[in-house]
Amino acid sequence: MTTHAAHSAGRALQAAQLPDDLIITGEAVALEVRPAAFLLRVVSALIDAAAYAAVLLALAVGVLGSLGDVNEARATAVSIATLAGVVVVAPTVVETLSRGRSLGKLATGIRIVRDDGGPIRLRHAFIRALTGFGELWLTAGSIAVMTALLNGRGKRLGDLLAGTYAVRTRGADRTAPPLLMPPELEEWARGADIRAMPDGVALAARRFLDRTGTLDPASREQLGRQLAARVEPLVAPPPPWGTHPERFLAAVLVARRDREYAVGLRAREVLAATTAELRRLPFQLR
Repeated sequence: MTTHAAHSAGRALQAAQLPDDLIITGEAVALEVRPAAFLLRVVSALIDAAAYAAVLLALAVGVLGSLGDVNEARATAVSIATLAGVVVVAPTVVETLSRGRSLGKLATGIRIVRDDGGPIRLRHAFIRALTGFGELWLTAGSIAVMTALLNGRGKRLGDLLAGTYAVRTRGADRTAPPLLMPPELEEWARGADIRAMPDGVALAARRFLDRTGTLDPASREQLGRQLAARVEPLVAPPPPWGTHPERFLAAVLVARRDREYAVGLRAREVLAATTAELRRLPFQLR
């Protein structure tokens, strides 16, 4: 009997709440989006600061050297423009094009993502860079350090304003293989009303199905029946009489995943149609 696997599945079954930093997909897969450690963020920031400072110095020397007659006012203007370009524009472009990566983040194995786990966009990168000019450069990082220490996800002020945070990208768990719909339950699942399922229950069911091969047969049967008993009140009508608990759980999770995907696809189609409509006359005059 593999007691470790049985205990892990039992703890997943009994979990009433999930950490806020877990993103649960429709198939009840917990995406590995754990916040990056504070020390990693500090090292990443120092590497980025050194890189941007080197670029800033090189640009300032190059621009001033290319000017013939340099007075104090011109030198000040060039320095301010170069500083803004390197400290705000460069990080914005780098994080937007790399979807939350930079030299320091690549070196430390972290990435900036949205609060929902998705990749950041231009707006998020710009807010982070603009806020970082004050909390990182003007205050030598003191504001960022204090804010990150007080936040559960290690967010600095720019992350709070942009709705982002840093996550680890190294050492992530192996992606679980996708579940398949049991053929005998396909017709039932197509018309079943699957109500809102708590993420804790769905995640426990998925983890159980991933570990069935490592469980003792008696523990496997007991846990399967317990999970099926928790899921069955959330589904109407109930599955056909005599359905195996594991196949019932797989059918519910697959149907949940497919419906979530269909909702997202319809939302994208509506957005595309609305965008095309707004681009027509008289909204776009030539």
